[in-house]
Amino acid sequence: MLTKEQIAQRIAKELQNGFYVNLGIGIPTLVANYIPEGVEVVLQSENGLLGMGPFPTEENIDADLINAGKQTITTLPGSAFFDSAMSFGMIRAGKVDLTVLGAMEVSDNGDIANWKIPGKMVKGMGGAMDLVASAKNIIVAMQQVNKAGVSKMLPKCDLPITGLACVKKVVTEFGMYEITPEGFKLVELAPGVTVDDVKKNVSGRLVISEEVKEMSF
Repeated sequence: MLTKEQIAQRIAKELQNGFYVNLGIGIPTLVANYIPEGVEVVLQSENGLLGMGPFPTEENIDADLINAGKQTITTLPGSAFFDSAMSFGMIRAGKVDLTVLGAMEVSDNGDIANWKIPGKMVKGMGGAMDLVASAKNIIVAMQQVNKAGVSKMLPKCDLPITGLACVKKVVTEFGMYEITPEGFKLVELAPGVTVDDVKKNVSGRLVISEEVKEMSF
Protein backbone atom coordinates (compact mmCIF):
# COMPACT_ATOMS: atom_id res chain seq x y z
CA MET A 1 0.00 0.00 0.00
CA LEU A 2 1.03 3.58 -0.53
CA THR A 3 2.85 5.69 2.03
CA LYS A 4 1.67 9.23 2.73
CA GLU A 5 4.52 10.50 0.57
CA GLN A 6 3.45 8.29 -2.33
CA ILE A 7 -0.16 9.50 -2.04
CA ALA A 8 1.15 13.05 -2.36
CA GLN A 9 3.44 12.07 -5.22
CA ARG A 10 0.55 10.58 -7.20
CA ILE A 11 -1.63 13.65 -6.65
CA ALA A 12 1.22 15.87 -7.85
CA LYS A 13 0.81 14.26 -11.28
CA GLU A 14 -2.63 15.90 -11.48
CA LEU A 15 -1.07 19.37 -11.45
CA GLN A 16 -1.13 21.29 -14.71
CA ASN A 17 0.98 24.16 -15.93
CA GLY A 18 -0.32 27.51 -14.72
CA PHE A 19 -2.56 26.11 -11.97
CA TYR A 20 -3.14 28.04 -8.75
CA VAL A 21 -3.24 25.32 -6.07
CA ASN A 22 -4.21 25.26 -2.39
CA LEU A 23 -2.83 22.43 -0.26
CA GLY A 24 -4.70 21.51 2.93
CA ILE A 25 -3.26 20.36 6.24
CA GLY A 26 -1.72 16.89 6.54
CA ILE A 27 -0.88 14.70 3.54
CA PRO A 28 -1.81 17.46 1.03
CA THR A 29 1.07 19.69 2.16
CA LEU A 30 3.51 17.00 0.98
CA VAL A 31 2.41 17.57 -2.64
CA ALA A 32 4.67 20.64 -2.70
CA ASN A 33 7.69 18.32 -2.62
CA TYR A 34 6.68 16.36 -5.74
CA ILE A 35 5.69 18.93 -8.38
CA PRO A 36 6.69 17.35 -11.71
CA GLU A 37 9.67 18.78 -13.56
CA GLY A 38 8.59 21.27 -16.18
CA VAL A 39 5.24 21.99 -14.52
CA GLU A 40 4.92 25.48 -13.08
CA VAL A 41 2.17 26.03 -10.51
CA VAL A 42 1.56 28.69 -7.88
CA LEU A 43 0.83 27.34 -4.41
CA GLN A 44 -1.55 29.45 -2.33
CA SER A 45 -1.81 29.35 1.46
CA GLU A 46 -4.94 30.85 2.98
CA ASN A 47 -2.98 32.62 5.72
CA GLY A 48 -1.74 35.00 3.02
CA LEU A 49 0.87 33.68 0.59
CA LEU A 50 1.23 33.05 -3.12
CA GLY A 51 4.34 31.21 -4.28
CA MET A 52 4.92 28.64 -1.55
CA GLY A 53 7.90 26.34 -2.14
CA PRO A 54 8.80 22.88 -0.82
CA PHE A 55 9.35 22.17 2.86
CA PRO A 56 12.64 23.60 4.19
CA THR A 57 15.70 21.65 5.16
CA GLU A 58 17.18 22.21 8.64
CA GLU A 59 19.64 24.70 7.12
CA ASN A 60 17.01 27.05 5.66
CA ILE A 61 14.18 26.99 8.21
CA ASP A 62 12.67 30.42 8.87
CA ALA A 63 10.27 30.37 11.83
CA ASP A 64 8.45 33.41 10.42
CA LEU A 65 7.44 31.56 7.24
CA ILE A 66 4.53 29.19 7.91
CA ASN A 67 1.57 27.74 6.03
CA ALA A 68 -2.03 27.60 7.23
CA GLY A 69 -1.20 24.47 9.26
CA LYS A 70 1.60 26.35 11.10
CA GLN A 71 4.31 24.28 9.41
CA THR A 72 7.50 26.04 8.36
CA ILE A 73 7.77 26.50 4.58
CA THR A 74 9.91 28.10 1.91
CA THR A 75 9.05 30.73 -0.68
CA LEU A 76 9.97 30.99 -4.35
CA PRO A 77 11.19 34.00 -6.35
CA GLY A 78 8.20 36.27 -6.97
CA SER A 79 6.26 35.13 -3.88
CA ALA A 80 3.70 37.58 -2.50
CA PHE A 81 2.45 38.12 1.05
CA PHE A 82 -0.91 39.65 1.97
CA ASP A 83 -3.61 39.54 4.63
CA SER A 84 -6.11 36.73 5.03
CA ALA A 85 -8.96 38.93 3.78
CA MET A 86 -7.30 39.17 0.37
CA SER A 87 -6.45 35.48 0.50
CA PHE A 88 -10.07 34.46 1.05
CA GLY A 89 -11.13 36.96 -1.58
CA MET A 90 -9.04 34.96 -4.06
CA ILE A 91 -10.60 31.70 -2.89
CA ARG A 92 -14.19 32.97 -2.93
CA ALA A 93 -13.70 34.50 -6.37
CA GLY A 94 -12.85 31.07 -7.77
CA LYS A 95 -9.20 31.87 -8.53
CA VAL A 96 -7.96 28.54 -7.15
CA ASP A 97 -7.82 25.87 -9.88
CA LEU A 98 -7.19 22.88 -7.65
CA THR A 99 -7.56 22.21 -3.94
CA VAL A 100 -6.06 19.15 -2.23
CA LEU A 101 -7.63 18.39 1.15
CA GLY A 102 -7.36 15.78 3.85
CA ALA A 103 -10.57 14.20 5.08
CA MET A 104 -12.00 12.27 7.99
CA GLU A 105 -14.79 10.91 5.77
CA VAL A 106 -15.90 11.09 2.14
CA SER A 107 -19.28 9.89 0.86
CA ASP A 108 -19.82 8.12 -2.44
CA ASN A 109 -21.52 11.21 -3.91
CA GLY A 110 -18.58 13.49 -3.09
CA ASP A 111 -19.54 14.95 0.30
CA ILE A 112 -16.57 15.64 2.58
CA ALA A 113 -16.24 15.85 6.37
CA ASN A 114 -12.86 17.19 7.44
CA TRP A 115 -13.18 19.85 10.11
CA LYS A 116 -14.67 18.47 13.30
CA ILE A 117 -15.10 15.33 15.38
CA PRO A 118 -17.78 15.97 18.04
CA GLY A 119 -16.34 15.79 21.53
CA LYS A 120 -12.72 16.17 20.41
CA MET A 121 -10.50 19.22 20.33
CA VAL A 122 -9.55 20.35 16.84
CA LYS A 123 -7.68 23.36 15.47
CA GLY A 124 -10.81 24.66 13.78
CA MET A 125 -12.26 24.57 10.30
CA GLY A 126 -9.58 26.81 8.80
CA GLY A 127 -10.31 27.67 5.18
CA ALA A 128 -11.99 24.39 4.32
CA MET A 129 -15.54 25.77 4.15
CA ASP A 130 -14.55 28.43 1.63
CA LEU A 131 -12.32 26.11 -0.37
CA VAL A 132 -14.95 23.42 -0.90
CA ALA A 133 -17.53 26.02 -1.86
CA SER A 134 -15.33 27.84 -4.37
CA ALA A 135 -12.63 25.55 -5.77
CA LYS A 136 -12.99 24.32 -9.34
CA ASN A 137 -11.53 20.91 -8.57
CA ILE A 138 -11.08 19.11 -5.23
CA ILE A 139 -8.92 16.04 -4.68
CA VAL A 140 -8.91 14.33 -1.28
CA ALA A 141 -5.70 12.79 0.07
CA MET A 142 -6.34 10.51 3.04
CA GLN A 143 -5.88 7.14 4.67
CA GLN A 144 -8.76 4.91 3.54
CA VAL A 145 -9.41 3.34 6.94
CA ASN A 146 -9.28 4.87 10.42
CA LYS A 147 -7.23 3.62 13.35
CA ALA A 148 -9.96 1.12 14.19
CA GLY A 149 -9.75 -0.33 10.69
CA VAL A 150 -13.12 1.11 9.62
CA SER A 151 -13.53 2.53 6.13
CA LYS A 152 -13.67 6.32 5.74
CA MET A 153 -15.25 5.98 2.27
CA LEU A 154 -18.93 5.77 3.12
CA PRO A 155 -22.44 5.85 1.65
CA LYS A 156 -23.06 8.90 3.85
CA CYS A 157 -20.77 10.95 6.09
CA ASP A 158 -21.48 10.55 9.80
CA LEU A 159 -19.36 13.52 10.89
CA PRO A 160 -20.34 17.17 10.40
CA ILE A 161 -20.23 18.03 6.69
CA THR A 162 -17.70 20.50 5.30
CA GLY A 163 -19.03 20.50 1.74
CA LEU A 164 -21.67 18.72 -0.34
CA ALA A 165 -20.99 16.84 -3.59
CA CYS A 166 -17.74 18.74 -4.17
CA VAL A 167 -15.00 16.08 -4.24
CA LYS A 168 -13.85 14.95 -7.69
CA LYS A 169 -11.16 12.38 -6.83
CA VAL A 170 -9.84 10.50 -3.79
CA VAL A 171 -6.32 9.09 -3.44
CA THR A 172 -5.62 6.69 -0.57
CA GLU A 173 -3.09 4.02 0.36
CA PHE A 174 -5.19 1.57 -1.71
CA GLY A 175 -5.51 3.52 -4.96
CA MET A 176 -7.19 6.38 -6.79
CA TYR A 177 -10.95 6.82 -7.17
CA GLU A 178 -13.15 9.17 -9.17
CA ILE A 179 -16.50 10.30 -7.79
CA THR A 180 -19.23 9.35 -10.27
CA PRO A 181 -23.07 9.19 -10.14
CA GLU A 182 -22.64 5.46 -9.47
CA GLY A 183 -20.28 6.01 -6.51
CA PHE A 184 -16.53 5.60 -6.00
CA LYS A 185 -14.95 4.48 -9.27
CA LEU A 186 -11.63 2.67 -8.80
CA VAL A 187 -9.33 3.77 -11.63
CA GLU A 188 -5.86 2.95 -10.25
CA LEU A 189 -4.62 0.34 -7.79
CA ALA A 190 -1.62 0.85 -5.53
CA PRO A 191 1.20 -1.61 -6.23
CA GLY A 192 0.55 -4.90 -4.43
CA VAL A 193 -3.12 -4.09 -3.75
CA THR A 194 -5.91 -6.21 -5.24
CA VAL A 195 -9.48 -5.37 -6.17
CA ASP A 196 -10.62 -7.62 -3.32
CA ASP A 197 -8.54 -5.55 -0.89
CA VAL A 198 -10.35 -2.45 -2.10
CA LYS A 199 -13.79 -4.05 -1.83
CA LYS A 200 -13.13 -4.95 1.81
CA ASN A 201 -12.21 -1.37 2.66
CA VAL A 202 -14.87 0.70 0.91
CA SER A 203 -18.25 0.98 2.63
CA GLY A 204 -19.91 3.19 0.02
CA ARG A 205 -20.98 2.28 -3.50
CA LEU A 206 -18.02 1.03 -5.51
CA VAL A 207 -17.53 0.70 -9.26
CA ILE A 208 -14.46 -1.02 -10.71
CA SER A 209 -13.25 0.61 -13.91
CA GLU A 210 -12.89 -1.72 -16.86
CA GLU A 211 -9.51 -0.09 -17.44
CA VAL A 212 -8.25 -0.11 -13.84
CA LYS A 213 -4.45 -0.08 -13.85
CA GLU A 214 -1.56 -0.19 -11.42
CA MET A 215 -0.54 3.22 -10.20
CA SER A 216 2.76 4.65 -11.42
CA PHE A 217 4.74 7.62 -10.16
